[in-house]
Amino acid sequence: MGRKKLEEAILKKSKDGKLPCAVCFKIAEDFGISKKKMGEILNEINIRVTQCQLGCFK
Repeated sequence: MGRKKLEEAILKKSKDGKLPCAVCFKIAEDFGISKKKMGEILNEINIRVTQCQLGCFK
């Protein structure tokens, strides 16, 4: 699956520019990308992680 489809999935699941950590993990898994790459893409498209499973982001 391509980058455009990935971004569409992220934007569809996000709300007010935010996306829960668990959802980020699931999308990364579905698209076969690393969590690190997912974080880079989220930064590029200005989506913030919420409800971080590590407690890093609220």
